Amino acid sequence: MRKIPSNGNLKMTKVAYPLGLLVSLFIYVAYIKWHWASATQAFFSITEVATGARRGQQARTALGTAARGHEVFYGIMFDAGSTGTRVHVFQFTRQPRGTPTLTHETFKALKPGLSAYADDVEKSTPGIQELLDVAKQDIPFDFWKATPLVLKATAGLRLLPGEKAQKLLEKVKEVFKASPFLVGDDCVSIMNGTDEGVSAWITINFLTGSLETPGRSSVGMLDLGGGSTQITFLPRVEGTLHTSPPGHLTSLQMFNRTYKLYSYSYLGLGLMSARLAILGGVEGTPAADGKELVSPCLSPSFKGEWEHAEITYRISGQKAAVNLHELCASRVSEILRNQVHRVAEVKDVDFYAFSYYYDLAANVGLIDAEKGGSLIVGDFEIAAKYVCRTVETQPQSSPFLCMDLTYVSLLLREFGFPGNKVLKLTRKIDNVETSWALGATFHYIDSLNSRKSRAS
Repeated sequence: MRKIPSNGNLKMTKVAYPLGLLVSLFIYVAYIKWHWASATQAFFSITEVATGARRGQQARTALGTAARGHEVFYGIMFDAGSTGTRVHVFQFTRQPRGTPTLTHETFKALKPGLSAYADDVEKSTPGIQELLDVAKQDIPFDFWKATPLVLKATAGLRLLPGEKAQKLLEKVKEVFKASPFLVGDDCVSIMNGTDEGVSAWITINFLTGSLETPGRSSVGMLDLGGGSTQITFLPRVEGTLHTSPPGHLTSLQMFNRTYKLYSYSYLGLGLMSARLAILGGVEGTPAADGKELVSPCLSPSFKGEWEHAEITYRISGQKAAVNLHELCASRVSEILRNQVHRVAEVKDVDFYAFSYYYDLAANVGLIDAEKGGSLIVGDFEIAAKYVCRTVETQPQSSPFLCMDLTYVSLLLREFGFPGNKVLKLTRKIDNVETSWALGATFHYIDSLNSRKSRAS
């Protein structure tokens, strides 16, 4: 006879079956979670190993560079000029106790100049930030904290009222402080003209190899900016040292050597400021009642407008001008009279000239626009006479060409250069900009290292 199960056993079966399913489901979920955690951990372990390998590779690269005896370092220099702001990012290598070698430069420029934001300093921030981003992209992350960041302003800010210039510098410093680079208390400043000339001299002599070879003849430097012009060279004649006016000689200490340089900056004799003076205008002041400025250096039929330092001037040529060059030279001579110290020794020193010297020479075909070249001082006068004579019959790229060439030819003569003196005009040497920025960066880093050495 078949045994009928009791109700207790039946109830137990009904409970045990779903309980078993629940336990099995729990074990399965636990297994899946454990397996996922293991896989995730493995994934992140692999990622970490890969990242570590990359970091290690970077570290080994840096260590390998050091092991070969070369130290790698960077410098960032902002050049805040009268017509634009430029960033130079320099990469250097150096053997122990050796002179640094420049291995790479990144350059970018923005217009207008920083001084254009004098009445609204907040508008200067986007441009500064854009140039900072160039440095971030160019310099490896590991070097950011050790890379000095500096801005030096030139004639554009020197010509501004002190309070306006200071507000601009404070805004730039605020942006710099928020960056990841090495920012000192002296990171932002207005560069005096002598420092500008000295820094450009360092650049040109470093790029030509004169600083690396003690005893090798150095070269002189001529720079013509918008608001100021500089001349710097290392005198070899005692008479130059004894007859130089106060403020024309300066000492430079660099790479454990001392140089006694002749260096002077003429504020107001840059090409744009000189144009205004030749036209009869006053720096920073609009013409009275919108009066037209008339000049014998412009074509007699010319009428137009010209903007300088955020002020627009109405200008025109002088009527009934018979010999344009002669009249223009007479006017320029008035502007330059007793303004420039003449030095006899410059005729015996090799000089490089750049900035507007280069631009003007390239504009009229005296040098190759891309490669630069050499010319004699008298070539500027020949070009000036030709342009002034043909200004009415041949369209020129600028109405100021007669004026600018005449001004440059007479400025060089005032410095003491004879007509047959050869000048080398270049924008770059070994693909590096021949501006003051490299020299100023060198000098700043050298000063930092000197301070570190004294502190230790």
